[in-house]
Amino acid sequence: MPGTSKAVSTVTSLRRALVGFCTLAASMASIPANVHAQGLPIIRDAEIEALLQDYARPIFNAAGFGGGRVTVRIVNNDSFNAFVLDGANVFVHTGTLMQAKTPNEVIGVIAHESGHIAGGHMAALRSRIAKDQTRVLLAQVLGLGAMVAGGLSGGTNGRETAQGGQALMQGGTNIVMKGLLAERRSQESAADQAGLKYLTATKQSGRGMLDTFERFKQQEYLSADMQDPFVRSHPLSVERLARLSALVAASPYVNRKDPPSLQLRHDLMRAKLSGYLEAPDTVFNRYPASDKSLPARYARAIATYFKGGPGALKSAIQQIEGMIRENPDYPYFYELESDLMMRSGKLKQAVPDLRQALKLAPASPLIEVELASALQGSGDKDDLKESIDLLRKSLIVDENGKAYRLLANAYYKQGKGPQADAMTAQAYFYEGNVKQAQIFAKRAHARLRAGSPEWLKNDDIINYKPQT
Repeated sequence: MPGTSKAVSTVTSLRRALVGFCTLAASMASIPANVHAQGLPIIRDAEIEALLQDYARPIFNAAGFGGGRVTVRIVNNDSFNAFVLDGANVFVHTGTLMQAKTPNEVIGVIAHESGHIAGGHMAALRSRIAKDQTRVLLAQVLGLGAMVAGGLSGGTNGRETAQGGQALMQGGTNIVMKGLLAERRSQESAADQAGLKYLTATKQSGRGMLDTFERFKQQEYLSADMQDPFVRSHPLSVERLARLSALVAASPYVNRKDPPSLQLRHDLMRAKLSGYLEAPDTVFNRYPASDKSLPARYARAIATYFKGGPGALKSAIQQIEGMIRENPDYPYFYELESDLMMRSGKLKQAVPDLRQALKLAPASPLIEVELASALQGSGDKDDLKESIDLLRKSLIVDENGKAYRLLANAYYKQGKGPQADAMTAQAYFYEGNVKQAQIFAKRAHARLRAGSPEWLKNDDIINYKPQT
């Protein structure tokens, strides 16, 4: 029938447009509650996570969801973006962390995203999209019916009826899209105001938030494929920017600067990300040898190792040890030295540095996992037992796929097959591979003590049914 394929195409296109606002949210909806950010390139780093927790903690407390209820997670992506998908996570791109020149800029972004969480915006948007899809489909059906009727009746009246059907379809689409965009703009404005309220409550400036939005306002004139995702997901307007500017200026803390110690940690974070994520030559250009600052030396030490060649490890270690002599209480220089050692297969040599890093940062589950990994390389039974203790302790406060796999490996070495299979099942489940998780859970289930914690967790995995 004439026009049928076009109508179906219009429905499909609109559905994609509507769902586009929550594509990531939809992909997350099918993930088990204990599986973090499946499908996103999440990176873990003890130093950066500790810094982001310090940025976020006062904001989260001011927003009413402190106590570890919400976590800041790092997405390995070089574009500037931050977003929320639920009420438990704020996702920040590495590009945001590297481009933000001050802690206040990142804190402002976290405050804005916290406004979205506190306002329940993602849940409201998903509900709106579900309703609007129904409305649009109804309009499409009515429009298609009119077009079919016009095609059957023929003549002038038939053509007019068909044209009316097309107008009905197009009008329904436009009305829904305008309504959805209006709601998005309203949510963004509400998140601005909430974020500024949290910044004021914590006696911090809103200038970082304003600087971020002003920097990206000009990108709205670029084509969508050239814009940072932040621009597309946080639509701006002249009125919104003017209102935000006035609110920032009215704050008694508008001119408050970040403490020098926090700025240094921020600069070290940016240097570390550059060293690990950028090509060595790019790092050396960004941090030339003439720059004797601690962050520049940090970045160059990492880049020296990844540049490779004869003596690369030795040269990198010498640079790191120079920083350690000047800053003996900074745990993450020891952690870096141990990481380069482990990457070079020198697990035993990494242990002393990791012990010192953990002594200086005793509440770091990620360093506990790294120390456990290094200890397993010694082949010593006592080291193996210590690694198990470290891993079990780390998993109490921080689920980690690597920790589960290392624990499985340790149990296999001890001849504890059922416990090893149970930890492998937990690893797969955490990573979102439910099918493999259930295979290992069933293998372990019959041999575990009924009612034990491992047995109960495996039972949950076996009976888990992914959401559709």
